Amino acid sequence: MTDVTTTANASTAVTAATDGAMRALGRTLAGLSRPGDLLILSGPLGAGKTTLTQGLGQGLGVRGSVTSPTFVISRIHPSLVGGPALVHVDAYRLGGPDEVDDIDLDMTLPESVTVVEWGEGVAEGLSDDRLEIRIERHPDDTRTVHLTPVGGRWADTDLPVAVDPADDENTED
Repeated sequence: MTDVTTTANASTAVTAATDGAMRALGRTLAGLSRPGDLLILSGPLGAGKTTLTQGLGQGLGVRGSVTSPTFVISRIHPSLVGGPALVHVDAYRLGGPDEVDDIDLDMTLPESVTVVEWGEGVAEGLSDDRLEIRIERHPDDTRTVHLTPVGGRWADTDLPVAVDPADDENTED
């Protein structure tokens, strides 16, 4: 079981020592997510954006393996448990907010949990309420995950501030 400590309405930083801990953090965020939520992920190549999203998909109980949508731009993973779908977007190749508008995310946003990798600077206009997630990968392969709530939706949400680095359960690749 993951040992998670939480705090409400403040930016937090979580250390994830392993890929399993990143997925555990994603599962924790899934438990806090609801239809209409937008999560914007940023960080360098290989930081763990897709790994975190895999955990989110596990926590939401979605169909299909969560892999990077780099070459298809977006994937929709329907729920297998009656919850919201996961819409997983890779904005790396998008030129700006206008191209985000072109993929009609606003049509799926209200009934799904939407994750936009590489979304910083291009996806903020999709919602006034969002969770901005910035991932730093360190030379020892640990990550610091900065969670910044934006808007009223996240005002009373207890965000994780710690995850057990030994939690390697459900380490699907």
